[in-house]
Amino acid sequence: MNTINTLCKTFVLTLIAITIGFTANSQTSSDSLTLTNIIKKVMENHPAVKSAAENINAANAGIGLAKTAYLPIIDGTASYARLGPVQELTFPGFGTFQLFPADNYNASINAYESVYDFGRTAKNIAMAKEVKNLHQETLEQVKQKLAYSATLVYYSIVYLQKAILINLEQQKTLNEHLQFVQKKQESGTGIQYEILSTQVKISNVESAGIDLHTALSNQLSELNSLMGQDASTAFAVKQQLDASPPAMPADSMLAFAFSHRDELKLAQQKTTMAELKYKIVKLQNNPTLNLQLSGGAKNGYIPDLNMPKANFVASIGLKVPIFDGLRSKYTKLQAKSNITITDYDTELAKRTIANELAQNQENIKASLRKIAHYTLQMSQSEEAYRLAQANFKAGSITNMDILDAATTISESSLLLFKARIEYITNLYKLKLALGERLY
Repeated sequence: MNTINTLCKTFVLTLIAITIGFTANSQTSSDSLTLTNIIKKVMENHPAVKSAAENINAANAGIGLAKTAYLPIIDGTASYARLGPVQELTFPGFGTFQLFPADNYNASINAYESVYDFGRTAKNIAMAKEVKNLHQETLEQVKQKLAYSATLVYYSIVYLQKAILINLEQQKTLNEHLQFVQKKQESGTGIQYEILSTQVKISNVESAGIDLHTALSNQLSELNSLMGQDASTAFAVKQQLDASPPAMPADSMLAFAFSHRDELKLAQQKTTMAELKYKIVKLQNNPTLNLQLSGGAKNGYIPDLNMPKANFVASIGLKVPIFDGLRSKYTKLQAKSNITITDYDTELAKRTIANELAQNQENIKASLRKIAHYTLQMSQSEEAYRLAQANFKAGSITNMDILDAATTISESSLLLFKARIEYITNLYKLKLALGERLY
């Protein structure tokens, strides 16, 4: 009796120590990863982040391309032509003259410049800059979502590491109890029922342990994928459970979210782009004033047709669209509809954000209620175990009953830990809904 009592007491003290250590770092190796390190690796290595960043580089090139409309286009041309037959004119007393040379050479440098396009280039540059802003907002959104995904996986691993530790303690205690009841049977004071019952409990706990290890392996594989590491890379994570609620009143959260959520910024950015697109379409039928300069040398000038001479051409042209087959009309209608669509998207984003905030606040309240509930349950299970000890000493219950009471403590401690993990992840989800940076 004293042996089993000592074993159960040791087991309970171990579990209480695990629970008390909730706010402390778990006992992992010195090279275990923190949440900050994990998110940093994800930001550095994930292809979605690199792709979004490269889109910004492409947008910068797009801005430069739009600005090239202000610069002239310069090219050089050279040609040779052999003409025949060469026509000649004969004047009595003066001789015979060729009208053009048989070998014709021409080389020139040409410049083309748009002098004025009535604001079309300026609007195209503004549109290119808005495209860059859109890609920048997209990059922030990609980072935010990846940081949140990494956070969820991290806390799943924290929970599984703790659950496996408790599971191993359960297996250890049950195996020690099995040895105890086997010795009782050998001495003639035990029964086969106690052995079989203990073996069934061991089997159940071992099966749960297999599931926990499998789940941990899967979560580690997912986190390795996020960080750009080999899927089989083994590591531990440090337990960090110090997240705190946002430091702002509940009635200010919606306004804060409207000014910080990436989804709303993207929707507003698309509206700005749609409005710019409409302005560009309105400029399509504006006149265009162009200048062309060309200078070089060619032969064929009288009196010496074969002697190359310098020459130039300067011209200015005005292009005024008159009728484009109603293309401009329908393009403007399409652009105006796109503005309306983006306005609806912005309104939808606002409604979604408001709904997410309301749900997250309720989830946090529910998590706090669960923590209070399981804290009470933990206290009750500890009290039940103390009563079981007293009854066991009095001989009114069996060692199996006191083992069940000890097992209840382990289950309660795990439920309490899980509730606290849920509370932390709900806090991060609220921060995500508010638009607070998680990276």
